[in-house]
Amino acid sequence: MRYRPLGRTGQFVSEICLGTMTFHGGAGYWRNIGQLDQTGATALVARSLEAGVNFIDTADVYSEGGSEVLLGQALADLKVAREDVIVATKVRARTGSGPNAVGLSRGHIMDQIAGSLKRLKLDYVDLYQIHGFDPVTPLEETMRALDDCVARGLVRTIGCSNLAAWQIMKAQGIAERRGFARFETVQAYYTIAGRDLEREVLPLVEDQGMGVMVWSPLAGGFLSGKYTRNGVNSNYARRVTFDFPPVDKERGYDIIDVMRPIAKAHDVSVARVALAWLLQRKGVMSVIVGAKTVEQLDDNLAAAALKLTAQDLTALDAVSALAPEYPGWMLERQAQGRVPEAGK
Repeated sequence: MRYRPLGRTGQFVSEICLGTMTFHGGAGYWRNIGQLDQTGATALVARSLEAGVNFIDTADVYSEGGSEVLLGQALADLKVAREDVIVATKVRARTGSGPNAVGLSRGHIMDQIAGSLKRLKLDYVDLYQIHGFDPVTPLEETMRALDDCVARGLVRTIGCSNLAAWQIMKAQGIAERRGFARFETVQAYYTIAGRDLEREVLPLVEDQGMGVMVWSPLAGGFLSGKYTRNGVNSNYARRVTFDFPPVDKERGYDIIDVMRPIAKAHDVSVARVALAWLLQRKGVMSVIVGAKTVEQLDDNLAAAALKLTAQDLTALDAVSALAPEYPGWMLERQAQGRVPEAGK
C-alpha cells in the first residue's frame, strides 16, 4: 500500500480508502447499496487495516447514521490506536424531518458534528467534509462554522464534496481572506467512464495543492465486469435497483471492450483495471472502495499493486477521452507555443 499527502496537512493517507456505504442498510433506499451487519462491517475494517489502509470514509446520512455506528463499533472492537486511522465523515444531507435538519447552516453543522462523534465513539474527526452545496446558506457562514469545529478540536481537517470548481475556489478565497481553515480535499465522482472532473476541478486541485478522493470509481458497479451489452452477468447487481450515478452506457461498453483484453493480459478483473487507471491519474489522492464481502474487498485492494503499461494507458485514455468543450479547446490552442513541452 502506498500513501499520499492529505492536501497540505503534512499527514498521509492510503491510496485506497475504505468506503462504508454498504454498512447497516437502514430502512430506506440505502438497503439497495448494502446491508452489512456489525460482524460483516468489522471484518471489512479489519481486512483493510491489515492491507495497510489507514483511511476510512463515512457520512452522517449513510443508513440514517447506521454506517457511522457500525464503523465506530468496529474500530472500538478492533482496538485500533486513534493515531493509526484517518476517519472522514460528511455533513449536509437531510438527517431528520424538521426544516433545519438539512444543509450547511451553523446550527446543522454543530448539531451533526456532535451526532457523528457520538455515533463514531470518537473525540474528533480527522476529515470533515461538506457533502454538497447549500444554495440557502452563505458560504461564509459555512466556512466560519467549519473553522470553529477545527478551533474547538472537534475536527482536524476540512474538505468538500460534489461542488463546482467556482464554488470550491470561492470557499478557498473566503478562508484565505478571513483566516479560516481551508478545504484540503475534494471528494468527487471520477471514473474512466466519467471523466468530467478533468475539465475544471482537477486543474483547480493542482493549483490549490488539494487532494482528490474518488467516490464510485466503478461507476456504481457498471465497471465491475458484471455488465455487458447482452445484459447483467450476476444474480445481484446494484444498478438493477439503484441506477446511479448516470453513465452513457453505450460509451461505457466501448470502454469495457478495451478494458477486457487488458484485464486478461494482466490476469485480473475488469474492476481492478478501472481502479488502477484511476490510481495512475494526476491529482488523485485516494480511491474509495466499498464492498459487501472480504473477497470483493481483496480484489479492489489488489488494484494498488497493478501497474498498467504505457500501451495500456494509451488505449484506455483514447477510448475514454472527453469530447472537446469550450473554453478548454481554446485554452489548449492558445497555450501552443507558449507553454514549453515536457522534456524540451
